[in-house]
Amino acid sequence: MLRALRKRDVPVAPLLLMIRGNELAELDLRDELFDDFCLDPFHPRELEARVKHMLAASGGDLSGERIEYGPLVLDLETYEASVDSRPLDLTFMEYELLRFLAATPGRVFTREVLLSRVWGYEYYGGARTVDVHVRRLRAKLGEEYAALIQTVRSVGYRLGESRRR
Repeated sequence: MLRALRKRDVPVAPLLLMIRGNELAELDLRDELFDDFCLDPFHPRELEARVKHMLAASGGDLSGERIEYGPLVLDLETYEASVDSRPLDLTFMEYELLRFLAATPGRVFTREVLLSRVWGYEYYGGARTVDVHVRRLRAKLGEEYAALIQTVRSVGYRLGESRRR
């Protein structure tokens, strides 16, 4: 259920998994179902620090109607996007990809994770589909803001600071 919610446009609060040491071997650290985990026994201050970090790292206010990142603004109700007050003419999947990246700026996502979380598990296309959509998004953002979507070589993509000239 959580996997289905996270791959769609449903905001999900960060999830901290609390496990015992003997359960660590069963944990798939690559799984996108949880944001962090804490081994039991744990100190209450460690738990507090992890929760604060997760909440701070969760990005924009997903419970609101907009995601703002610098000059980029996404209206979650109308599916409209703009950069520097200039409207962007995006396809549905371009918007969804940009929304997903903007929800957690700075976090790197592999092509496979983007395919499963943005396109959904029913998508059977190749991982290069992500590259094509990123290239189109960068073109629509324009030369000045194309660097908002950063490539992390041999890993994937993230939303980061635009490098203005």
